[in-house]
Order: sequence, then structure tokens, then C-alpha cells
Amino acid sequence: MVLRPKSSKLPQELNVTVARVDHLPIFAHYLRQLRLVEIVNELVPVQMEVEPGIIVLGAVLDTLSGRSPLYHLEKAFEDYDRELLFGRDIPADYFNDDNVGRVFDALFAVGTQKIFSALSVSSLQNFSLPTKHVHFDTTSVNVYGEYLDAADDAPFKITHGYSKAKRPDLKQFVLSLLCVGGNVPIVGKMEDGNASDKTINNSVLSSVSQHMAQHGIANDAFIYVADSAMVTEDNLAQADLFITRLPATYNECARAVQDAVDADRWVEIGEIARAKATKNRPNASYRTHETTVTLYGKTYRAIVVHSSSHDKRRHKRLERELAASLKEASTLSSVLMKKRFFCRADAEQAAKDLLTKTTRFHQLDIEIIECPRYARGRPAEGVQRKPAAVEYELSVTIIEKENVVARHREVAGCFVLLSNVPADWDEGYDAEKILRTYKDQYGIENNFGFLKDDQIVNAIFLKRPERIEALGLILLISLLVWRLVEHVMRTELKEADTTLAGWDNKPTKRPTSYMLKWKFCGIIVLRIGEERQLARPLSETQEAFLKALKVPISCFTQVIP
Repeated sequence: MVLRPKSSKLPQELNVTVARVDHLPIFAHYLRQLRLVEIVNELVPVQMEVEPGIIVLGAVLDTLSGRSPLYHLEKAFEDYDRELLFGRDIPADYFNDDNVGRVFDALFAVGTQKIFSALSVSSLQNFSLPTKHVHFDTTSVNVYGEYLDAADDAPFKITHGYSKAKRPDLKQFVLSLLCVGGNVPIVGKMEDGNASDKTINNSVLSSVSQHMAQHGIANDAFIYVADSAMVTEDNLAQADLFITRLPATYNECARAVQDAVDADRWVEIGEIARAKATKNRPNASYRTHETTVTLYGKTYRAIVVHSSSHDKRRHKRLERELAASLKEASTLSSVLMKKRFFCRADAEQAAKDLLTKTTRFHQLDIEIIECPRYARGRPAEGVQRKPAAVEYELSVTIIEKENVVARHREVAGCFVLLSNVPADWDEGYDAEKILRTYKDQYGIENNFGFLKDDQIVNAIFLKRPERIEALGLILLISLLVWRLVEHVMRTELKEADTTLAGWDNKPTKRPTSYMLKWKFCGIIVLRIGEERQLARPLSETQEAFLKALKVPISCFTQVIP
């Protein structure tokens, strides 16, 4: 856009460009702190005019803008202030499909894990991340299309397997994540679509010490937290300190739960969720009972946890069992209720036999009713009618065994946490601390939601596992900076004991990157000659976010080479 000022004292033509930047300068600031461009350029040698680090930076920023990271990068960056985001004026055609494809191939050739490992080391060096708890989990990622069998040397196989998304008709690959600080990824890997979680856990456990040592963390300084797939003889033998969930398929799990229910010596924990409860989504309340279990000849701590929010699957199974018990009791009673007995002794014997056939959750209350039988014909007027005989029927009432049902409901609401962490380790790990540590596993589950969010990545259409692995690196880097931003904001607010204006301007101590994205939506930068300025000043809320982020306002106007 060209403006021609009326004043003769000003230049007759003044170039003014307008660029919408939104939240991206903030993420570009964090990616500079990570040294993303420098690390990628050091590790990925290419004979190209464009630096691979710039391509990776562009793909990450485009991912964090909400677009698909692989399509139309060149078109997307035409309207950006590229000099502000990249530190120098990069031509938009640098991001054409050929350049992006060649860089992705180079990323795979060098090793995506090697690159991401270097970035995770940089994140620990430049940000104060807690490393006491290391969380691990896996998820399946569906793909669409034919996807022919991969070559033997392919990094992973796209094939049918156990679909956690309940889409067994689609082929998939498995994504595994290792995180610190609850949800900050430090290791990410793609596995075969039919890989077993137990096998993946074993592989991770054999290398987790090496990964943590690269970050300067000793074996005895962190706790490995994983889901129930970790519980195998080999995995338990490899783990130094761990917290996991004991599968219900183990007899020791059922015994521990039964003992806790029988003892009825629960320790009330209450609510532990950080999010505020709502009318439609109340927070669960917890209570615990600590005992021990023996697995593969070794004794471990077992924390039996009862939740007021019953496990849905187990609760539905109990409801099915109750319905089946009621149906069985109804069938038993209905046959005899239609039958008449000619003597009381026969009715009493039938009732006695029926009482021995009570079902699992119901018992029968039986009453013998006399049923007089009269002779045919109308009795004479004024003559009281007398029965010719007395027959007997059974009246059966089905009663639920309240104590038995209540016990099973209590058992259905229990799960068992398994650990070898001593109660006096570090600052103390009682039952509540074990529970809270395990519940932080939800952070890694939220990461999977980010990585599979259609607004972030859309459906994966790449046909080569090598390209998918390179795309996975872009997504992991995006996730890393997404979580680092949250970590810095929340840490700063906690230290300052203050809040930010969250959704509906309600104060929050746990702002999210998604919230940040919307707070800075619509930020426009004007470039007048070589000078930049915001189209309108930042609001107080936006300035408060920048303060919590430790990002200067100049990130929107100053080019940093």
C-alpha cells in the first residue's frame, strides 16, 4: 500500500505495509531462546540456498497458527512480516513444496530423535523445568488411504493394530511420548501400528536412564510414571523408581481392593483436580488405603484408591450384572407363582426349595397365600358360602441385597496404584502424593489431543513413513514450545502470587497457550519504511500476559537477527 501525504515537507511516496501477526512473535521469541534454527542448521547439512532451520521454524510457526503444517506454506507466508518472525527478510518462495520436501528428507536422514533430543536439552538449559517425575504414554494415530506395506528398512510400519480411537478399520502408527514437568516433551518416537504398549515400555525403560543422563539427571533422581501397560516382570525389574497402575487382571489387584473394602479404614483425600468443578462436571473425591502386593516374588507398595467418580466401564458392567441377576430371580419366581398347591406342606416345600436358589444380588421374600376353591353353582340365598377345598399359592417379592450391592459398587470405584518409591523418599511420598503424581498423567494425555487436533495438523495424507516421521518432529517441536509457554506463565504467576484474565476475563492462575492465542488474536503491525509500530496499543490484559511470559513488547516491532 502506498500513501501520498499532502504536506510538501514529507516524501511524496511513503511505503506502508500491513501485516497481521497475532501471537506468532511471542512463539518466535521462545523458539529463538531454544536456538531452534542454530541447532537444526548444525545437525542437518544440506546443499540448498535456504537454511533447513528456517524451513523448520516456518513449519513450526505455521503449525502454531492453526493451519496444516504441510500445505501452502509459501502462500501462508506471503502475508506475514517475515523479517519480524525470521530475523531477516526471507522470500516467501523459500517455503515451496520442493524445499520443504527436501528438508524433511534431510531431517529423517540425520535422525529426528537426535534433533529433538538436542532441542529438549536446550529447553532444560534455558527453562527451569522440574524433572523429578518423568511421564510416559502412547497413543495411536489413524491414517487414511491405502498405505502399502512399508519396506523392511522403514522407520516404522503403518498397519492395523489396537486402535485407541476405536477405528480398527483404519491403518495407524503409534506415537510414544516421554515428558517432564507433567507435559513438556523431551522424547518422542513413532512406533509400528501394531506395537504392544508393554514392549514399548520395555524399550523406553532400557533407554530412559540414558536420555535423562544426557540432561544431567541421575537414575535415582526421578520417578518413572506410566500406565498399567508397564506392569510386566521385565519392566518392573528394569525400573529404578516408578509409579503405575496395577491391572485389574492381576489377582493381587482384586485381593488388595477386597482387603481395603473389608478393613474400611480409608484416608480421606478429597478433591485433587486443579480445575474448578461445575454443575455438569463435578470433581471426583478420593480416599486411599495403603497395603502391599507381591508380584513375581517381590513386594511393592499398593495404594488402593476409591473415587466418587466410578470407573465407567466397571460401573456399566456392574449394572449389567444387576440386571442379569434380577432377570434370573424373576424367572425363578415366575414359574412357581403361576402354580397352585393342594396342600400347605407342598407349598412350604416349594418355598423352601426356591429360597435355596437366590441369585448373586437378589434374594426372595416368599409368602404362602391361601386360595379357597368353591364348588360350582350359586349358593342358596342366606346361606354362607363355604369353600370345597383350600389351595395354596406363593407370593414372591424380589429384594436387592443392599449390603452386597453396596460392597460391589465400592469395589467398582476402586483402582490400585503400584509403586516402589519409599514413603520417605525426597520430601516424602505418602499415599496422597503417589496419587497426585499419577494423576498428573493427564498432562501427557492432553499432549496427544494437541498432536491429533484437526485444527493443528488435519488428516495425515503423506504416503511415506519417512515424511510422516519428519512431520512428527515438526509437531513435537510445536508441542514443546506450546508447553514451555504455559510453564513459564504459570511459574511466573505462582511466584508473584497473582492471576491473569482468562476466559470471560475470569482470573486464572493456570493460563494456557490456547488462551494466549485468542488474547493476541488480531494484532496488526504497520511497517512504515524501516520502522514498525502496532496498529493499536496493546490492552492491559495483553501487557499482563507478556509480563508473565517474560517477553518484551518490542517482539512485535523489533527485528532480532
